[in-house]
Amino acid sequence: MKDGCKLQDSRFKLRPATYNLQLATVFISIGSNIGDRLENCKKAIENLANRKKIEIIKASSFYETEPWGEIEQDWFINCVVHIETTFNAEALLTLLHNIEKGFGRDTAQKGGPRVIDFDILFFNGEIIKTENLIIPHPLLQKRRFVLMPLNEIAPDFIHPVLKRSVADLLDGLDDDKKVICVAG
Repeated sequence: MKDGCKLQDSRFKLRPATYNLQLATVFISIGSNIGDRLENCKKAIENLANRKKIEIIKASSFYETEPWGEIEQDWFINCVVHIETTFNAEALLTLLHNIEKGFGRDTAQKGGPRVIDFDILFFNGEIIKTENLIIPHPLLQKRRFVLMPLNEIAPDFIHPVLKRSVADLLDGLDDDKKVICVAG
């Protein structure tokens, strides 16, 4: 070979790595308002826990929450999980979308009812803006149904854009939607 050991075969395409070599600290919001909402959320957590490259560190209590947004729909069950993972943010998002599809999630109506919904709230202390992903979640500081369970497990976590703790964001929240703890 003239050029040494260089692989020049077009059958082998380079892909972006789907994991990091280091553990990332991630907070994920989970919600459901179709079917057995509590059971759906528990199964979603179990699904995450059974994945390679993901370790559940802590999960919040479950909260029954009034719907947020313009669409009239049933109340949700919500919780937040703290995980550690070697997935990068984009790969984790792809995995979460695949899990949602496995639950039968219909994404036709944005903000509409859903069997299961995952939102990545924080990924380490990173600020990520891509075509498919914005982290920290752009609305988390406006939503009681996110901040209450997040505050339960990570009150001192600092929002990397707003430079305020989760507890401080909850204290200053202007959201009158009802959020009721239903299960620990």
